[in-house]
Amino acid sequence: MRVSFTPALKPPTHWPDAMTDIKEISGTTRVYAIIADPIHHVQTPQAMNSLFSARGEDRVMVPFHVNPAELAGVVAGLRGIQSLDGFIVTVPHKTAILPLCDTVSVAARQVGAVNVVTRLSDGTLHGEILDGEGFVAGLRQAGIELEGRSVYLAGAGGAANAIAFALAASGVGRLTIANRTQAKAQELVDRVAAAFVGVPVVVGSSDPSGHDLVVNGTSLGLREGDALPCDVTRLTAQQVVAEIIMQPAITPLLAAAQQAGCRIHPGLPMLLCQIELMAAAMASTKNG
Repeated sequence: MRVSFTPALKPPTHWPDAMTDIKEISGTTRVYAIIADPIHHVQTPQAMNSLFSARGEDRVMVPFHVNPAELAGVVAGLRGIQSLDGFIVTVPHKTAILPLCDTVSVAARQVGAVNVVTRLSDGTLHGEILDGEGFVAGLRQAGIELEGRSVYLAGAGGAANAIAFALAASGVGRLTIANRTQAKAQELVDRVAAAFVGVPVVVGSSDPSGHDLVVNGTSLGLREGDALPCDVTRLTAQQVVAEIIMQPAITPLLAAAQQAGCRIHPGLPMLLCQIELMAAAMASTKNG
């Protein structure tokens, strides 16, 4: 079975250089949310509200800090908010949100994670996964070629799942997946290999050497004192090292990669390449 991903988006070029103020919020304003734990690092509301403002749309996005124990209850409550059209889901909820949706896309089902949820007027929730598409689009926009390249991916969680499938779909020559829990890495390897039979996919160790591209698909680096996602002493100047974390912009991994002479690719382009598609997805079903 092969999983199809829609063509990667290019970052919009018409946004204002700075995040602009949203217009006055009223009783007719359509509301969107982003759910995360922690929440302080998210940059999606700024980017999304800038887009809404630039388009003159009566929409606004707000951040919701929700811990895992409260996720199901919060989602149940969101179903009843008539002015809510959808919400974005990020760390650590991308996997847990899937069974809380009424329907999900084929890609989300295959990946096992959701990061965009649209709410129909009757409270029905539909989940999509756009992380992988956004990540691949960000690399390509930066001139980082993927076809035939060897890629090391740290992580096997929600974002890493999406990225693994998108990388395989992009035509990489080899994909190595490493995770602290090896069984979880093996499970992801098996699913990607079954979907993309022409792409060699293997379980790796903490050693990222021998790969053209090294990707952190984990949340390690988000919090001060986090462990590094791979053995940075094995990095070489010939490698490109990419992040999915947006804040801090230079994570400990990227700092170590710079010290090793690597080209680095930060996490923000992954977001920029998703924003318009996220906005379109959440607006598409607002009338039910």
